Amino acid sequence: MGGMGLTAALLSAGCARPSEDRAVRDTRIGQAEAEALTVEVEGGLASVRTLGSGALELWGQAPVFTVRVAAGAQARADWLLTVHNAMPDAALEAVDEAGTALSVEALPDAHPTVKAWRVALRPGATARLTVAPPDWDSREPFRFAALADVQEALSKVGDVYTRLNEDPSLRFIFFAGDLTEYGTREQLEEFQQRLEAGSRIPLFATLGNHETFTDDAREYQRLVGRASQHFTFRGAHFSLVDSGSSTVDPLVEQQLDGWLEEARDAVHVVAMHIPPLDPIGVRGGGFAIRGEAAGLVGKMARAGVDLTLYGHIHSYYSYSNAGIPAFISGGGGAIPEAFDGVGRHFLAVDVDPSLGVRDVALVRVD
Repeated sequence: MGGMGLTAALLSAGCARPSEDRAVRDTRIGQAEAEALTVEVEGGLASVRTLGSGALELWGQAPVFTVRVAAGAQARADWLLTVHNAMPDAALEAVDEAGTALSVEALPDAHPTVKAWRVALRPGATARLTVAPPDWDSREPFRFAALADVQEALSKVGDVYTRLNEDPSLRFIFFAGDLTEYGTREQLEEFQQRLEAGSRIPLFATLGNHETFTDDAREYQRLVGRASQHFTFRGAHFSLVDSGSSTVDPLVEQQLDGWLEEARDAVHVVAMHIPPLDPIGVRGGGFAIRGEAAGLVGKMARAGVDLTLYGHIHSYYSYSNAGIPAFISGGGGAIPEAFDGVGRHFLAVDVDPSLGVRDVALVRVD
C-alpha cells in the first residue's frame, strides 16, 4: 500500500491524528466577544490577547490583517486598539459597513513593533479595522529573514536580533518553529518579551515539536496564534504549515490545497518546522511516513511553490525537493549538529514579486 493510502487507512481506522486538536483550534483564533463587542480577525492572522474595559489587544501574525468588529447597541464608542508584533510602519484604517472612515487617533509608539490607536466605533454598527504598512500592496522587491530553533538559547536570542537589526532592509522574520524548549506559558511569554525588546521587526511563526512538549498544548495558540496560516505581502504569498508532530493533519492539508491554488500564479514561500524529507536521509529528521512526505512535496512542486523553508535540524542545508529550492536553517541557538561549524545564523531572502525569489543568503551570528 502506498504511503498516502496507508495514511488514509490508519486515519479511517481511528488511529490518532496527533495535530488534529491544533488544527481545529486554529479555526477559532482571532475570535472574541465582550462588552457588547464581537471581534473576528480575518484568516486568524492575529490572536486576541485581551478584550474588555474599552481595550482590544492583539498579537499580530502577519504584515497585514483586518479585524471585523460588530458593536452592539450597548457597546461603548471609544476603544483603545493595541497591536503587538506589528510592522514598524503599520497604520490603521477604520471604516464602517458603508465604507465611511471612522475617527482614528494614533498614539505614540511604545516600541517599533507595538502600535496603539484610539478608535471611535459606532454602537449598533459594524466596522473593518485594517492594520498594514503603507506599501503592503505594491509589487516592489523586498527582503525578509528566515529563522528557526531558538529553544534553550532563549536567553541569548538577543544576539540574533542585534544582527538582524543591522540590516535595515529586512521587513519581517519568517520563523519555522521551536521558539522555546518546552512550550510553556512562561517560556512563550519570555520569547515574546525578548522579541519585543530586541527586534525592530515582527516575527511571524509556526510552532515546532518543542511547543508540543508542554502539558497544555493550547498555550502556543493562546499567546502566539495559529499553528498554520497564510498571508500575502507585496503580491507574494507566505504559508506557515504545522508539521510539529512529524505530519500534516488532513484539515491543514486541505487548507494548504486552497493556499497553493490561490498562489499558483504568484511567488509562494512555504515554511514548516519538520521537513517532509531529511536531506541526509538516515537520521529520522523528516516526516514519520515517507509516502506522506513525498506526496506533500509533489503537491507543492505541481503548484509551483518557489521556496520551502524548514527547521528542526540544527544546522544549515541548501538542497532541492522535486525541483523546489529547499533550505534548512535551524540556527536560532539550539544545540548545533556536532562539528558542522555553522553556528547561529539566519537566512536573508530577497523576493521580487514579479520575478520570484532572487537570493537566499546565509548570515552568521557567531
